[in-house]
Amino acid sequence: MYSASSGRRHERRFDSNRPELYEEVKLFRTAREREKYDNMADLFALIQTLQCLEKAYIKDAVTAKEYTEACSKLLAQISAAFNLVKSSTYQDIPTFMKEFYLDCPAALQRIEEGKPITVQDNQGNISKSIADVISLYITLCDKLQMDMRAKDELYTDLKCLSDVLDRMSNLPSDFEGKTKVYFWVGELDKLSAADTLDEEQVRQMVFDLESSREAFVRTLG
Repeated sequence: MYSASSGRRHERRFDSNRPELYEEVKLFRTAREREKYDNMADLFALIQTLQCLEKAYIKDAVTAKEYTEACSKLLAQISAAFNLVKSSTYQDIPTFMKEFYLDCPAALQRIEEGKPITVQDNQGNISKSIADVISLYITLCDKLQMDMRAKDELYTDLKCLSDVLDRMSNLPSDFEGKTKVYFWVGELDKLSAADTLDEEQVRQMVFDLESSREAFVRTLG
């Protein structure tokens, strides 16, 4: 080290009186402590992953079905991971997040609600969801029969129908109506906004939507 005042170079010397300053700092010293930090790291990573999933869904980068499945799994994993971390220091997840400066507001909201955003309508709003589904089926069939066959004329209603069906957990997971609606969402995804369905596709789509609506009514009894 060079001293400007004296013009002489000084060597850094080892202070034999304070050897602790030169010790390697370790987060853990026992297997139990190591497991503790591993568990905290797992919880930290899971919360960040949930934040990324929430943002992906908002940006429509994942389907409602993919989001619902992944979110449900993450919420269960976060709950299990927090049980391993919970202590007098970390009595709840918000405290844990604050302690480690984990800024994930979307993930925190999802954790506090305890369910994916796509299933929020299941409690107390089933009647509204049923009405929405029936209305969307009818709207789409009417548009097709009025020769409205461009992607930008159909996609919004079709995607909305898909999302509402996904939110209804009282429907069987293998409900045929979902499969048909997913198929046509996928077909429209391949098109540009101004592209249109041909006569054969329109005829098939009307048939699939009408049969799906009938299946939906039968399933609800």
